[in-house]
Formats: sequence, structure tokens, C-alpha cells
Amino acid sequence: MTATIALTGAAGRVGSLVRPVLAAAGYRVILLDIARPELELTSRETFVAASVLDRSTLERVLPGCDLVVHLAGYPQERPWADIAELNINGTQVLLEAARSSGARRVLLASSIHAVGMLRVSDVRGVLEPTPHPDCYYGVTKAAMELLGRVYGDRLGMVVVSARLGTVLSEPCDRRSLETWLSPGDLVRMMTAVLALKQPGGHVIWGISHNSRAPMSLVAGQAIGYHPIDDAERFAEALGSPPPQPEDALLGAGFADGSLPVGVDW
Repeated sequence: MTATIALTGAAGRVGSLVRPVLAAAGYRVILLDIARPELELTSRETFVAASVLDRSTLERVLPGCDLVVHLAGYPQERPWADIAELNINGTQVLLEAARSSGARRVLLASSIHAVGMLRVSDVRGVLEPTPHPDCYYGVTKAAMELLGRVYGDRLGMVVVSARLGTVLSEPCDRRSLETWLSPGDLVRMMTAVLALKQPGGHVIWGISHNSRAPMSLVAGQAIGYHPIDDAERFAEALGSPPPQPEDALLGAGFADGSLPVGVDW
């Protein structure tokens, strides 16, 4: 039987990247966003205009979904009141709506910025680095992971928080040769969460199988996520840059002081 996936933030950049891959894999997809996606809907897609803060609409739409993938939220820094409302409260509303609707598997789009103040050397070989956010955006992603633990460990759902790296069709610079997550591997991650049966909360790295990555893939492998793409095949086209130094901050511009905290970038 074909699985049904609900995708919040479906009109955003990441949602737009994965939609063709999901379609090719044969999934039925419910696209949730306040804006209609630009790409024409396929026969397996249904669009529902809704905010993640609209619990009543979510509870109407989510019953029967095999997986909820939560991409909605501000994707970069904002003033605290704005970003906390959408990114933190929106995540709690989404999780509660999924729980009450019987949609027991959720993949949350956390971010590398939840640990952005750590350096490359701090995460090398570490299974799950403790959150060290680099800005308000990173704080909201750390809070997302904690909410995922509550709904997974305490309330019996299957919740995976993936610390997404650079989600693009291909890496674009030296840093992304380490942090890249291909759209294909993101869908492989979704497929892994669909197959999870044991309730609980998990935190994994949302990256591809990049040769240069200092991040451990063990936590992802433990839930069945086995990425196959490697950013290294793009290295020559990017000028074959050397790896980032061991003291490079994971959050890059979010972390090094070049971008202010709490300001709309």
C-alpha cells in the first residue's frame, strides 16, 4: 500500500526540492503551507492552505497520514517574538495535532545551527553533540529537538529530529562539501522514519554520506537512515578546496559575529 506523507512548509525551498523525488518514489503527499507551491501539483499531491499554528486544520488533514515531515518555520534569523511563535509554538502545535490525529511518525527539520557554536573538532566522532545554538534560530531548533523527545519518549510517538546541513541540489562551496544533504538522501531519511516501529525520540545528523564530513552517521544508521550521495564528486568543480580547519565554527556566518542576533537577515 502506498504511504501518505504530510509535508509542512511544502512551498519553501526544501519542500520544493524534495517534491519531485517523492513523486518519483510513488508516495502520496499532502502539501501544507500558507502559500500555494509554485510547481504544478501532480496526481499524487494535494495542497491544503494552512499554517502550522492552525491546529483545527491540521487535525482535519493529518488522520491517515503515515508520516508527517515538518519543514515549516522561519529558515533564518528573526526577532525573538516572531521566530519563537512560529518555530517553537508551531512545532508543538504540529506535534500535538499529529498525536491527536493518530499520525504517530514525525520527522522534524532541526538544523546544524542548533550546534552552530561548536567547531569541526568538537563533533568529530561524537554521536550526538549537546546543543550549542548560534542564534535565536538555532535556539528554536534546539527547542524543536526537545519537544521531539517529549512526544517520542514520554508520549509514545516516533519522532526523529534531523540536524539538517546544506540542503541543495548540489554543494555550492567548501563548507557544503561537508554539510551537504541531497534531496535524494532526504527522501531516504523519510523512508527510514516510515519504517520505524519502536516509539521514541531521536536526534540525527541530516547530511549525506560526505567523505569530508566530521559528523557521525551512527545515530542515523541506527534508525535505518543510510545516505548514499557524497558531495566529494562536486569538489573538483568547486576548485578542489581543502577541508575546513578543525577550529571552523559549524554555524559559519550565523556563529562568527558577521550576522547579528535577533535581526531579520
